[in-house]
Amino acid sequence: MRNQFHADLDAISEHLVEMTRLAGSAMERATTALLDADVHLAESVIEADKDLDDQRVALDELAINLLARQQPVATDLRILVTSMHMSTDLERMGDLARHVAKVARLRMPESAVPPELRASIVQMGQVAAMIVAKCGSIIASKDVEAAARLEQDDDEMDDLHRRLFASLLDEDRPWSKSTVVDLTLVGRYYERYADHAVSIARRVIYLVTGMYDGGVDHEDEEDADAIARIERGDV
Repeated sequence: MRNQFHADLDAISEHLVEMTRLAGSAMERATTALLDADVHLAESVIEADKDLDDQRVALDELAINLLARQQPVATDLRILVTSMHMSTDLERMGDLARHVAKVARLRMPESAVPPELRASIVQMGQVAAMIVAKCGSIIASKDVEAAARLEQDDDEMDDLHRRLFASLLDEDRPWSKSTVVDLTLVGRYYERYADHAVSIARRVIYLVTGMYDGGVDHEDEEDADAIARIERGDV
């Protein structure tokens, strides 16, 4: 029975890694659709988002089933609790890729990105791809040091976001209001995408150590409290 339980825990980890692959593919394709005004690619990203939603539901149902049947404690319990949070982050990353694709579709047959800002969007897409790939590796390896380093990559995304926003606020900008609105939203989508990846990395740190950067943040306090209540038999 316990062997099956640990096989199920491994399956949850593999499931999360697969979700990072889907979220990464979605944002890469959405970026291409945005830059190239590719309506078919944009539509494929929008339609495929349901796959990631379904993956989240399946993972959460498995985790809840294991909680009910196995009554896990300590690290095993943290795996299940944090996995459900991570699946939510990954689903939201897919949603953000879908939002980028919707902006691409909205401005067809023109590209939503003016030539002067293409380099910025290309860079943001590249950083997003790098971050989600590292995120998958961190989930698979439970590498705490790599998880802590992911915040440095997020700093790069934050810097790109600030620079894009500064360009859009320039009083001499040559772009229409619709372009400014579109790219303000798009910049925010990339920035939040990276934030969710960092959230996942922090949850891996919590999963392994029970702590987060020397302490437990607000969301992890909720996780820790839930775990304590389950172990006491309060729920």
